Amino acid sequence: MTMDIHRILKRLPHRYPFLLVDRVLELEKNVRIKALKNVTINEPFFAGHFPARPVMPGVLTLEALAQTAALLSFESMDVEPGDDMVVYFVGIDGARFKRPVEPGDQLVLEASIERAKAGIYKYKSRASVGGETAVEAELMCTMRKVP
Repeated sequence: MTMDIHRILKRLPHRYPFLLVDRVLELEKNVRIKALKNVTINEPFFAGHFPARPVMPGVLTLEALAQTAALLSFESMDVEPGDDMVVYFVGIDGARFKRPVEPGDQLVLEASIERAKAGIYKYKSRASVGGETAVEAELMCTMRKVP
């Protein structure tokens, strides 16, 4: 299964400038997802990180991975997110930053479900550019209804 930006906007509550997934290339319910983020010089964070050598902040790469994992969760659970449902981080383990992400890079975002128990999902995730790992981490997330 694939998703274009229109379907992503229906699945995630994030909007510009915080929506960090442009397209889903592959999705296997309850198993894995592969998505894209096209990194452009127009990203608002590049103005200050760093003006002489623009680099995407590592925490935003982790956020892009979390958004990718959230898409997998929503699709796997057949849940239509609404204004009353959000996915929260509950943990990040083993985060490693191996390569800077720069303007012009196409970030490939991958997540696979390692475990789902008591409403907590654990994902193995990896962000890469041109096949080279930029960031890898284990992410733990949960869905919660909000008032």
